[in-house]
Amino acid sequence: MKKIRRIIKKLSNPRVRRRLKIGLSILGGSILFAVILKIVYDIGYFDAQSLKNTKNAEQPIARTALTLESAQQIVTNALKEDATSPKTIVDEIVNNNNPNLVPIIIENNKVRNVAWIINMRLFFVGDLFNDQGLNLSEGIERQHNDAFAR
Repeated sequence: MKKIRRIIKKLSNPRVRRRLKIGLSILGGSILFAVILKIVYDIGYFDAQSLKNTKNAEQPIARTALTLESAQQIVTNALKEDATSPKTIVDEIVNNNNPNLVPIIIENNKVRNVAWIINMRLFFVGDLFNDQGLNLSEGIERQHNDAFAR
């Protein structure tokens, strides 16, 4: 109780009050400045993102044919390999009728596999099944049996 009375007595001093007001004003001003700065930054960031998204939406979707070079670049980037000397090499693009799902044959350590590029971005190695449950990877392996016979 004595400590509280002592604090109240010190705060009643006009000099302490003035210094406390100045300190609290500076603290409040700096907090207000930080909040305004954050709001302005967020508005600018979201405007830039929406502009970027708008530009991406306006660009026509390139339905170009997948080349060996572009497939190699997608595979190299997905596996995080060195672009100058990749370990996994794209041997062949099997069927390029569907631009959303392109099967490719890759070779790594003299082992060939069927891989898939989905929407010209995503690289996927493994078995892929269609809606009837047929294994598409096995079908492509059978079609290109000579490629896997080595």
